[in-house]
Amino acid sequence: MPDLRRCSRDRLRFVSLLALASLATAVVAHADSQPGESIAVASTLQDPAEHTRVDRLDNGLTVLTLEDHSTPVVSFQMWVRVGSRDESRYTGLAHLFEHMMFKGSTHIAEEEHAKLVQARGGRLNAFTSRDVTVYFEDVPPESLPLVIDLEAERVAHLDISEATLASEREVVLEERRMRTEDSPEGRAFESLMALSFQAHPYRWPVIGWRSDIEQATVPVAAEFFETYYAPNNITLAIAGDFDTDATLDRIRKRFGRLKPMPIPRNPTVEPAQRGIRRAVFEMDVRSPLLAAAWHAPKSGHPDGPALDVLSQILSDGRSSRLYRKLIYEGELALSASGAYWELADAGVFYAFAGVRPGVSVHEVEKKFFAEIARLRDEPVSDEELVKAKRQLEVMLVTGLRTNHALASRIGREYVTFGRIRTLAEQLDGIEAVTAADVQRVAAKYLIDDNQSIVHVIPPAGEGS
Repeated sequence: MPDLRRCSRDRLRFVSLLALASLATAVVAHADSQPGESIAVASTLQDPAEHTRVDRLDNGLTVLTLEDHSTPVVSFQMWVRVGSRDESRYTGLAHLFEHMMFKGSTHIAEEEHAKLVQARGGRLNAFTSRDVTVYFEDVPPESLPLVIDLEAERVAHLDISEATLASEREVVLEERRMRTEDSPEGRAFESLMALSFQAHPYRWPVIGWRSDIEQATVPVAAEFFETYYAPNNITLAIAGDFDTDATLDRIRKRFGRLKPMPIPRNPTVEPAQRGIRRAVFEMDVRSPLLAAAWHAPKSGHPDGPALDVLSQILSDGRSSRLYRKLIYEGELALSASGAYWELADAGVFYAFAGVRPGVSVHEVEKKFFAEIARLRDEPVSDEELVKAKRQLEVMLVTGLRTNHALASRIGREYVTFGRIRTLAEQLDGIEAVTAADVQRVAAKYLIDDNQSIVHVIPPAGEGS
C-alpha cells in the first residue's frame, strides 16, 4: 500500500512540539474572548500529526509513524481492535488478555517484559475499552528496538497456559470486586449500560460478568487471542525521537512473520428505545446515587461537537448548571457530572449525581431533569456557550503536548476513522457550534423515550 503521507526527515525535524505549545497559548489567550469572536488564528498553526506516515505490511499490520526529534522520548503504542464488544460467548476476555500479556511468552519470562522496559527508564501500561485494547511503552530512543522485539514476541508466542489463566483470573475477579461489586459508582454504571443497551454487546461490562470470568477455559482463551491478535487487526502508533526507516525495517522483520486472520464482528444494531427504563439497586450506602443515560450518536457524527459543548455547560466545573442547582444553591447533592461518550457503534450521554445524606433521591432527580428540560426548552446564554467552547478547545490542544499524547491521538483517530483528523478540523467543529445547535441536540437526544435511570439506594429504600 502506498504511503498516505510521506515527509523527509529534515521536514519532520522542523515539525516540533513547540508548534503545539504555541497553538495552546493562542487558544488559551482567547479563552476570555467575547461572544462571536473567532480564534481562526489557532487553527492555522502547525499541527504535528499532519505529518504522520502510514504504512501497511503485507500481512495487514498498519504502522503509523510520527518522527519528531524535539524531545528524547519515543512512545510506542499497539492498538488492537478488540474490546468487550467482540465477546460473543464469554465476557471479559479482552480485558483478561490485557493482564495476561504481561505474564510471559515462549522466550520471555513472567513479568520480564515490564522489568526490561523499566530498567531502561521507560514506562508501560495498557487499557481495555468496549472497542479496543491498547498497550504502550514510553522509552528513550535507544530502547525502541527492544520494545518492538518484546511486543512482537508476546503477540507471536504468548503463554496461554492453565497456570497463567488461573493466576490472572483471580486478579481480574478481585479487580471486579473492588471496582464494581463493592463500588456504588461501579454498580451504577454497570447497571446503567445494561439498562441502556438491550441488544448490542456494549451492554456488558468491559471487565466481564463474574460467571464468565470464572468459567473461561484455556481453549476458549487461546481461540479468542489467535482470532483477534492477528496483524491485520493491529495498528502500531509511534511518535517521538526515532528514525522512521530503521524502525519500519525492524517492524517488518519482527511482525512481518505473523499470519493474518479473518476477523469476525458482531453485527448487532441496537434497536430504538421506546420509553423510559428504570432500575433500582440496593447497596450499603449513606449517599444514594442517581445515574441517567440517553442514547447518542457514534464517534464522528456531526452532532458530536454540539453534544460536547452541551456537556460542558451542564456539568463541567463550579459554574456548570448541575453544580449550581444541585450543589451550590440547592445543597441537595455532593457531586454532579456528565459527558457525551462516543463509541464506535453508538454513543451515550450520561450524568451522575451523588445525593447528600438525608435528601431524597427523588427530589434530586426532579431538579436534575428540570435542568435537562431547560436545555431543551431555552437557548443557552452567549457567556455559557463561549466559555464551554473555549474549555473544549484548550483541553484539545493542551492535551497533545507529549509524544505519548500524540501517539494516542494518531492511533485513536486512525483506528476509529481510518484517517487522522487535523487539529484545525476539530477546532473548527467546536467553534461552529451555536446556541441553537446545543438546544437542537438536547431536544433530539435528551428525551424521555431515549432515557434510562438508575438509583443506588440503601437497603429497603432507606433515604430514597
